[in-house]
Amino acid sequence: MNEIYQVTDSIIITQTTALHAKALELLQYIVFPTLAEDEILHEAHYLKHLTIFPEGQLVALDGDKVIGGTTTMRYNFDITHPAHHTFSETVAGGWLTNHEPDGEWLYGIDVSVHPDYRGRGIAKAFYEIRSKIAADLGCRGQLTVGMLNGYYKYRDTMDIDTYYLKVKNHEIFDPTVSVQEKIGFEIVGLMKDYLNDPTCGNAGAIIVLENKFKQ
Repeated sequence: MNEIYQVTDSIIITQTTALHAKALELLQYIVFPTLAEDEILHEAHYLKHLTIFPEGQLVALDGDKVIGGTTTMRYNFDITHPAHHTFSETVAGGWLTNHEPDGEWLYGIDVSVHPDYRGRGIAKAFYEIRSKIAADLGCRGQLTVGMLNGYYKYRDTMDIDTYYLKVKNHEIFDPTVSVQEKIGFEIVGLMKDYLNDPTCGNAGAIIVLENKFKQ
């Protein structure tokens, strides 16, 4: 994928290169300030991703400034009987060596957008482009575990299982998973102890977006 996607007059999305790796690491700390250090993606990780699955790595730019990014890999996963896995296990400690070249799903590791650039359609564009990549590769669609980032407001009054069900039943709007659902993702399960982040109760919702593009 060497195409350039115009998001706004000044913002584009294109394939990540080695020149973006350090800036993407710095962006991780801005976008995920409560994430454990060993779950942050670093410059060396991004460089490794480009050797494993370059077509699945995207960056958003405002001029030369890195203002967003997304990391993906291919992965086989049974959504009807979801096996527990952690973020670190899935991404092999950040190195992406669990990438399966024939995986049926395009697994989304993260989507990050600098706070100053949110609300401009960048995240939505990332998901749209990822759908096109999935279709081009013959994948079934996108799969990811969305962080239940709104849980911190409710953690004194309910457990994560209850919060998850209320989000799934549209009784609570979660700032991450509910937005992903609006884009078209379907919530199919809860993944507890997925990562080390108290904001989301260390849990995420398993979500899928079936392919809508013809191969």
